[in-house]
Amino acid sequence: MERSFLIKPLLDETLPMIDHGKGIYLYDSEGKKYLDGSSGAVTANIGHGVSEIIEAMEEQAKKVSFVYRSQFTSASAEKLAKKIAEITPGELNWCFFVNSGSEAVETAMKMAIQYWQEKGIQTKTKVLSRWVSYHGITLGALSLSGHTGRRARFVPLLEDFPVINPPYCYRCPYGLESPSCGQLCAQELEQAIKRIGADHIAAFIAEPVIGAAGGAIAPPKDYFKVIKRICDDHDILFIADEVMTGFGRTGSMLAMEQYDVIPDIVALGKGMGAGYAPIAAAVASEKVIEPILAGTKVVMSGHTLSANPQSCAVSLAVLEYLEKNKIVSHVDSKGEYLKNMLLQLKNQFSFIGDIRGKGLLLGIEFVEDTATKTPFPRKALVTQRMIAIAKENGLLIYPAGAGLDGVNGDAIIISPPLTITKDEIKELVSLLAKSFEVFSKQLKSDD
Repeated sequence: MERSFLIKPLLDETLPMIDHGKGIYLYDSEGKKYLDGSSGAVTANIGHGVSEIIEAMEEQAKKVSFVYRSQFTSASAEKLAKKIAEITPGELNWCFFVNSGSEAVETAMKMAIQYWQEKGIQTKTKVLSRWVSYHGITLGALSLSGHTGRRARFVPLLEDFPVINPPYCYRCPYGLESPSCGQLCAQELEQAIKRIGADHIAAFIAEPVIGAAGGAIAPPKDYFKVIKRICDDHDILFIADEVMTGFGRTGSMLAMEQYDVIPDIVALGKGMGAGYAPIAAAVASEKVIEPILAGTKVVMSGHTLSANPQSCAVSLAVLEYLEKNKIVSHVDSKGEYLKNMLLQLKNQFSFIGDIRGKGLLLGIEFVEDTATKTPFPRKALVTQRMIAIAKENGLLIYPAGAGLDGVNGDAIIISPPLTITKDEIKELVSLLAKSFEVFSKQLKSDD
């Protein structure tokens, strides 16, 4: 085989060569068909090969694909910013376009710190976060991430921003159950703020539904109301990391809408371009921009390809496609249908510990013993094996961490394109059941 010079996730791994995609399916160069049960990395929200998006790409490319943001604005960037202001709640109106979720989170973090500086407060420089969380791979975003495995190599370079437990009801750190728990995991933030000092804290950041670090952990209904109240009481901004959940993934444009909370800043990505172009955004409220507009007038961030007209045209076409086809309005019912089918599998396979999530962002946590919730030994590599078995069977699923320590636990995310039909959901679950059967036989042979 000819040598590859491409750095892949595993350097010596041989991956299939992609040929094309259509709808919820991908096809490799050998003709094998894969059902995209994870939308890639929870990204391909409207599926593959949508002609309207391809036409928008071509139309913009014929005009201009790149201009530098300090020299020109573009119709596509202006229209996209207006569209996002219209579809996001409250006064989340100011869009800073970047290229990835990690960049969106870092921009949101910088905006929060600058907000206080422009108000004459220089001490508020910390952005607190939760353990069992993931906000991105760049150093600032990784500092915010409570993802033990991804932090490990770079700890000396990182800030100690994760300070509180996640709302992980399946493994409640207090051994309690919602709602009688009194949202103690949210109340932890109050104590953390008092220990550090509110005068040092610019913002608190959280994922509405914890993705890669926890396998679609959705908090109890009132959790974020408690978080927002604590932030407001201590003059701390609240940043919602909606990179994975934004643009309909959980059944509303922003997942935070389902918790009746409007963040001060939101980070967006993934579904924003639906995989058709790299684009993300930090969206700030009027409150956050007001002192900057009255002060330096410069948000201190930016990248060469920020507000790239080509990517903005693609994102605009994606959002218009979502609206025109009323895709988001069907996510809840599709998610319930899929979740109920997954719960049936839970009764069939003893290694399924928990089924959780919101909308079409669902997680499955695997355990060695369901009664004690004991995770599999780390050396068993359960998540990796499950991903490989499913792929062999023509199903793509997404790996996730699990466990309160962020080390010992196995989970996967099921997050198909929002355009998936009920018949396709049945096919997805059938392929998943087939994969679980194979894994079940492997477990027996391991004994």
